[in-house]
Formats: sequence, C-alpha cells, structure tokens
Amino acid sequence: MVARHTKSTHVTLADVARASGFSTSTVSIVLNEAPLSRYVAAKTKEHIREKAAEMGYHPDALARSLSRRRSQTIGVLVFDISDPFCMSLLRGIERTLYQTPFLPIIMDADNRPEQFNRYLDMLIGRRVEGLILVANWLFAEIDALSKIEKNRIPITVVGGDLTRRSIQSVVVDNEAGGYAAIQHLYRLGHRKIAILRGPEELDDSTCRWRGIEKFTAEVDLRLDPRLTLQLSASMDPNSGFEGGLRLTSQLIGTKLDFSAIVAFDDLTALGSIRALSLAGRRVPDDCSVIGFDDVPHAALCTPAITTIRQPMLDMGSMAANLVLEEIAAPKPALSHTRLLHQLQPEVVERDSTRRLVRRSTMKKALAASS
Repeated sequence: MVARHTKSTHVTLADVARASGFSTSTVSIVLNEAPLSRYVAAKTKEHIREKAAEMGYHPDALARSLSRRRSQTIGVLVFDISDPFCMSLLRGIERTLYQTPFLPIIMDADNRPEQFNRYLDMLIGRRVEGLILVANWLFAEIDALSKIEKNRIPITVVGGDLTRRSIQSVVVDNEAGGYAAIQHLYRLGHRKIAILRGPEELDDSTCRWRGIEKFTAEVDLRLDPRLTLQLSASMDPNSGFEGGLRLTSQLIGTKLDFSAIVAFDDLTALGSIRALSLAGRRVPDDCSVIGFDDVPHAALCTPAITTIRQPMLDMGSMAANLVLEEIAAPKPALSHTRLLHQLQPEVVERDSTRRLVRRSTMKKALAASS
C-alpha cells in the first residue's frame, strides 16, 4: 500500500492575502507590524487582522528566525527532571520566559553524561540564544562547558557554583542553611545531634557542613564524630531516601544517644523518619528531624518535615533573567562584576521538630499527673 502524503493545512500569508483581497506584501507588513504598516489605512489593517483571526493564521516562527538569524529559543538542560528539587526551579524559569518572545526547550539528561553531551550538541546545533543548566552532583564530572564557551552562548548554572569558569551561577547560601538548621535544633534544647552529610562530591554538602561547624564553634557545642555519617553519591533519584533510611538505621544500631538529626535534604529526612519509625522511635517525641530544600513531599508527609527552604522559584526566575540580560547586552559579551548570586534560605518549622523534654522533667510531669 502506497503511503499518502497529506498537504500541510497551515494557513499562510498567501492564504490570508487571497481571502482579504490584498497583496501578500501588504498582509505581511500588517500582520508583522512592520514599520511600513503606519502607511496602511486603519480600515485595511482592521480587515486584514479580522480575516487572519477568522482563518486561524499564526506567524511562521521558523521563517521569522531564519530571516532575522535568531532562533528566539533558550535551552534548559536538566540532569534529572524526576528530582523534586528541579520542578520548582523549572517553574520559575518558565514563568519568567513566558513573558518574553523566547521559547524554552527543556531537555532531561536522565543523569547520563553521554545523554547530556548529545543534548548539548543538539541545542547548540539549533542555535539556541542562551542556556540554563540545572546542575546536580554529576555536573562536576562533565567537561562539556568548553563547547559552550567556544560558541559564546550566554549561560547560567542554577543549583551549582561554576564561577571558577567565569560562568554566572545561582545558588542558595548553603553555608547559611547549614548554620540555620543546627541553630534551630540547638534553640530547641538539643545537644546530642546526629548529622547526615551529603555526598562528598557535592559542593552543597561541604558548604552546609561549614555552616554547621561555624555555629558549633560559636556556642562551644561539641558534636560526637560517631554521630556524623555521609551519604554516598548515586544516580538514583531515590538514593536520598534510601541513604537516610540506611544511615539512620546504622545510627540506631550503635546504641549511641541522640535526640535530633540534621538530614542533608528532605528525601534523606524522609528516610530517617522511616528508620526511626521502624525502630519504634517517634518523631518528634523521641527524635527531631530537620531537612533541607522544602520539596513538596516535605509538607505532605506525616509528620510534616521541618526544613530549610531554598527559594527555588526565585532561583529559576533569576537564572532566566540573567541569561536574558546577557543576550540583550552589547557584544562583546557583558563583563560581569558579579558571577555568584546567592539567595538566602529560610527555616520552615513544621511537625518533625520540637523542644527537647528532659527525662527528669518528663518523670516529674508524669508523677504530678498520677
């Protein structure tokens, strides 16, 4: 059987010209709002626009980009779109670009370096005018930035610090976040605090640990090194939960006393809560748990997780605006006086943390009630 090739049904300028009774050039001038349109009579313009709307005409974006030698597209390359952290960032990017003529092209590398490189080549080949990279720990292992630099494409990295490559980077102040997390538990009376650090390969983990150390030095709080464990790097998006479950079970198995846990992120905190529950320890009555990020799961689980919120919508929006500014800047490219853009975190207090009740105080309370 011979395949039939159906003709495109897209309404063209020529179609509108025939229906309106005016030349294709006049219709083009009016619908593209060219400078010469000021010489076209108001009634003519109104008639052409009404006819175009009636026929369902849409401008040919591809033809426009070819004639102007501009694609009006921005590539958004994500390492793992299933990561809850990414969704709010993407929403912030989309909300900003929606107000502009630029179309975002979102591509998911699925945590595979070869897929990242292939998609990057495709975006460059399609002449995107800017790039936004949503980074994770795997980003440090990929040396593909030279391709971007050679093609002089405006780029912003969100969720990772690439300022050493003179690339604009949008991140949360992780050091301030680590500081705030342990400060919150300290103010609730906790002193025996376990720490579940992030993967060693991740800069975020180092910065958050630096904030924890800064606070403990200020209040002369000694953390038991046996209560500090580290997640291993993994490409599995659920590894945070599994790591939190495993490391917290390991802590419980040591029989060491601790009343609170600082988890690397919210998924790790969820894993910790599961491990504590399986061991018969209630959260927050027997152990408080604080996470990081404020992904949607954090507010929906039981107990709802106290966490350090990253302003992810704002981070995505800022990344998009920085790329737009660089695209609009005169060439050669704008010389940036500031490459690192840090947004401040915020403590969101929910049900997984509470003030520490001393055992002696608890015994007195029980005796008084009997």
